Amino acid sequence: MTDVVTPAPVTEGASSPGERAAALGYAAGWRVVRALPERVARWAFAHGADLAARRGGRGTRRLRANLARVRPDADEAELDALTAAGLRSYARYWREAFRLPGMDHAELARRLDPLVEGQEHLDAALASGRGAVVALPHSGNWDIAGLWLVAHSGRFTTVAERLRPESLYERFVAYRESLGFEILPMTGGEHPVRGLLRALRAGRVVCLVADRDLSAHGVPVTFFGGRASMPPGPASLAATTGAALLPVGLWFTDDPVAGEGWGFRIHPPVPVPDRAAVPAATQRIADHFAADIAEHPTDWHMLQRIWIDED
Repeated sequence: MTDVVTPAPVTEGASSPGERAAALGYAAGWRVVRALPERVARWAFAHGADLAARRGGRGTRRLRANLARVRPDADEAELDALTAAGLRSYARYWREAFRLPGMDHAELARRLDPLVEGQEHLDAALASGRGAVVALPHSGNWDIAGLWLVAHSGRFTTVAERLRPESLYERFVAYRESLGFEILPMTGGEHPVRGLLRALRAGRVVCLVADRDLSAHGVPVTFFGGRASMPPGPASLAATTGAALLPVGLWFTDDPVAGEGWGFRIHPPVPVPDRAAVPAATQRIADHFAADIAEHPTDWHMLQRIWIDED
């Protein structure tokens, strides 16, 4: 890992050589990384993250700029350290993603259960029969959180952005379906909102990553003192169906005795009595995200632009 790379969303035209190479790299990751001894895998991904920090590529520079918003008090040396730690955290996410298919999912879910704060909010939402909309940021390991959710509450539904080449998208879908997720494509099939509404009206859970808007219809919010845009989807779905809207925080832990672990926090439901309340509810989500990210800034894996008030 010589720089921070994220899969590219699909656009018109044939895949580029770089995209095809990235697809081969991800395929190799799922084959090879899970076969490595844990100690070797940890060293390799940490070394790759440190190399990315030294190279200072585009993703690294963007992460640093985002962390500067989160920690405006940090000096240059502190920002360098935060960025390096953030890249190590992001590398850990990918290491776990590549190794997760070969892990004992039932045992991992049992290990995770006592780590999840606020389970009572999810349980109350599901007991109501109206389902729950879980809104989460790009923090910690959302695949691990999803694995726990499947064990706790059953299959849930989410949306995946199409990637290119198509083989890469299919590989990601197969990976997450192997964990028990129901994946709806953002484009190229039935409109995903219909599938999300079906899941909620059946009293199930919908999970949506909600700290970055990918459309032209985002809701303006105040986020770490600046203007950002976040998707209205989670709050809109809750307003339409009466489902509970539950913001969630995720982070990594690293205890000297217990070793690597995870933290999860399910916040109390955000009220969304009608569609007029969607902007205020989206701001509440942003506030919860900001509080959790401020506690665990290096586990926020945001390597894209967020703030709309930037030059």
